[in-house]
Amino acid sequence: MSTISGATPSLSSSAAAAAAEASAQSALQEAGQSLIGGSTGNTSLDVQSIVTAVVNSKVAGQTAALTTEAANDNTQISAIGTLSASLSSLQVGLAPLFNGTLQSTFTATASGSGLTASAATGAVAGSYSVDVTQIAQAQSLSSGAFTTAQSSSLGTGNLTISVGSKSMQLAVTSTNDTLSDIASAINSSSSNPGLSATVVNGSDGQHLVLSSTTTGAANTITVNVSNLADDNGLSSLGVTSAQGATTTSGASTIASAGSIAWSQSTAAQDAQFTLNGTSASSASNTVTTVLTGVTMNLSAAAVGTTQSLTIAPDTSTQVNDIETFVSDYNAVVSTMSSLSSFNSSAAAGSQGGPLLGDSMLNTIQSTLGNIVSGSVSNSGVTATLSSLGISLESNGQLSVDSSALASAVQSNPSQVAALFNSTNGVAAQLNTSISAFTKTGGIVDIRTDKLTSDLQTVTTRSNALSTYTQQLTSQYHAKFTALNSLMATTNNNSQYLTQLFGGAKSAGAMATNK
Repeated sequence: MSTISGATPSLSSSAAAAAAEASAQSALQEAGQSLIGGSTGNTSLDVQSIVTAVVNSKVAGQTAALTTEAANDNTQISAIGTLSASLSSLQVGLAPLFNGTLQSTFTATASGSGLTASAATGAVAGSYSVDVTQIAQAQSLSSGAFTTAQSSSLGTGNLTISVGSKSMQLAVTSTNDTLSDIASAINSSSSNPGLSATVVNGSDGQHLVLSSTTTGAANTITVNVSNLADDNGLSSLGVTSAQGATTTSGASTIASAGSIAWSQSTAAQDAQFTLNGTSASSASNTVTTVLTGVTMNLSAAAVGTTQSLTIAPDTSTQVNDIETFVSDYNAVVSTMSSLSSFNSSAAAGSQGGPLLGDSMLNTIQSTLGNIVSGSVSNSGVTATLSSLGISLESNGQLSVDSSALASAVQSNPSQVAALFNSTNGVAAQLNTSISAFTKTGGIVDIRTDKLTSDLQTVTTRSNALSTYTQQLTSQYHAKFTALNSLMATTNNNSQYLTQLFGGAKSAGAMATNK
């Protein structure tokens, strides 16, 4: 029987073997009595029962030992899998505490209406005055009115429709020369440069309305008409937009190419504002390039107002990340305690957890405990978990004083930075240790490999024992079948001789000359 060091199995294979052997011997004795009975008057033997009892007496102990050893191996492999999963979950939760993101989270708060903001990696704490002059707009143009006669057949030619630097080509033929046909072709084109087309039926006739889907002064709409034939108003779809001067309102202007003039219902323009007195602009109302790591969202309500924008450390997220770490760490401690528990009131063989007394588990428990109970020095600051309101309990778990933690994160950021620095901080040390435990060639991997190897050996031995059992069964079945036949013949001969010569209390046929 092979063994794996460092663990106390719940039921030893030797104990299982002894119990199985005792049971087999008892069955063998019963079979022996049956055999004796058969030789002293019974006409036949229960061959199958006798063979089973004899074979079991020889292999029951080994079978029970191998079955128990395989069960113990599987139980410990499963327990190690549970431990590994718990460690992995903790390691995932550690990431924000050692990768530099813990104190890189910020909140962004605006004071009024029409301005919202969010902060991400790269943001810096600070307060800003924001004065919004105008918000970004997408251009919208409406053609002049076309009569029914015109709009039903505008003529043929080619349209080049542009929005900013993107454009599409549209061939107008006699099959698609109405305003509705042109609008439909623009909307369905795979090369649409970023605009929508609609036909509006006004009291004065039909109008083609073109609207850009992208804000910004550079995203103006231009329509060029070429290769005209049978012109019945198609030339009047030509329009040129010019980007407005950014030093003034920045609004776009237009010039119509035909006799039916276009009008601009909404000008293309950038958002314009000042940030602490510095002028800035953005083609989008989602402003991402003015403050590093900060996104500002502008709406019309912000125009003409001066608001304050405050970027501050997101202490709420920091507290949440730290409390999540404590919860994940406690889950690991709870898992290890369960796997190594001892219950004296449980039935014999079931008192110990699958990893009770396990050297691998003891190493992991000791290492993690030493890390969370120690101090960290970084950049001239020494900190412990207790300095943040986190204490180590007698059962190995951590407890959090939420008020003390929130206060420490708010008022002592240097303590937080030192305790969770990326070099030798608590989370960094835990992460390094867990990686060492669970990596290929680590103590968890080595232990699992040993158990797996032992299980394979047990399987090989079990297969060999099964073959041996089959051979024994065949041999004994043949022997006891022959014995059964012999005993039947002997009984028949005894009965014949008694009839011939007589028995103790009767005379036979020969004695009476019959």
